[in-house]
Amino acid sequence: MTELSQDQIWMKRAIELARLGQYSTRPNPNVGCVIVKDGQLAGEGFHPQAGQPHAEVFALRQAGALALGATAYVTLEPCAHYGRTPPCAKGLVEAGVARVVVACPDPNPLVAGKGMQILQDAGIAVESGVCREEAQQLNLGFLKAMAEGMPYVRLKIASSLDGRTAMASGESKWITGPEARLDVQHWRAISGAVITGINTVLADDCQLNVRQLPGHASAAHAVQPKRLVLDRQGRLPLTAKILAQPEEVMVMGPFRQELADLGVTQFAVQPLKALLQALAQQHQIYDVLVEAGAALSTAFLQENLADELISYVAPAFLGRSARAMFNADFSRMAEQLRFKLIEVTQVGEDVRLRLIPSQETL
Repeated sequence: MTELSQDQIWMKRAIELARLGQYSTRPNPNVGCVIVKDGQLAGEGFHPQAGQPHAEVFALRQAGALALGATAYVTLEPCAHYGRTPPCAKGLVEAGVARVVVACPDPNPLVAGKGMQILQDAGIAVESGVCREEAQQLNLGFLKAMAEGMPYVRLKIASSLDGRTAMASGESKWITGPEARLDVQHWRAISGAVITGINTVLADDCQLNVRQLPGHASAAHAVQPKRLVLDRQGRLPLTAKILAQPEEVMVMGPFRQELADLGVTQFAVQPLKALLQALAQQHQIYDVLVEAGAALSTAFLQENLADELISYVAPAFLGRSARAMFNADFSRMAEQLRFKLIEVTQVGEDVRLRLIPSQETL
């Protein structure tokens, strides 16, 4: 096992700090900062919520005079623009730090190298790329949206060993155990929106909100995701539980005045890609979780819109008459969709697979 450098050790601490904001910073990225003087921790901080000071500000406050001549470790390139807070790059310059180590650059056009340039112009030594891949995992949606104008889409499926998601009647409670269902709350909590289809809402009367977080953490400080229902025929009943907080609900379908009166955000019927672009570019929704039936899940996969597949597999068989997790009709091996397995985790009695689409063919 390769021994970690001092830069890697301190950057991993900054990454740990950044994770503390993973449920509360949206639409801002998760960022952590550590300031080190003469090999000792002088200050640290993370960005807790949009509108509050950034990670560098908290770390500099804690470090005080010790920041002079110190090294700052930041998980994302310090911002270079005035928003709701002043630019952090200038704050580091004013504090007199001697060196800044950045995990990954910020593709936001308002930053995009400008933060590091401000530091270098002030004579500060800058190094980029330390623990880059690990830091990128903190902000997959933000980074993709800034670079491509599209959100990062996670498609979640819960199925039996024989690839079934519900009985023929539609009964699906519960295929997976309580630990897996709690684990799903994490993916909802890091998402700006949860997308589902009208058939799922009609069958389950689901809420798709965050009620509890893994590790018994309270969901009170989590920013609730928007719930987006794809309802092309306008069938969403006003009595649906998902409308208990209508201001958190979005609907794609024909315009309905009764939904507008409730405060529901409405989208005209449009292709899935255009809808995702609207979420990222108009509503600052950078991470999307799809929790839907086979038809909608298949559409996301076949249109290459899913960046990641999160598959919970329960140790059970439901039989051939049960509903399949995927309903595309392929006739040739060349049509298959292949994935690369990036993580396998046992969650209670179930297994969680994380996969990304593969470009490889057999």
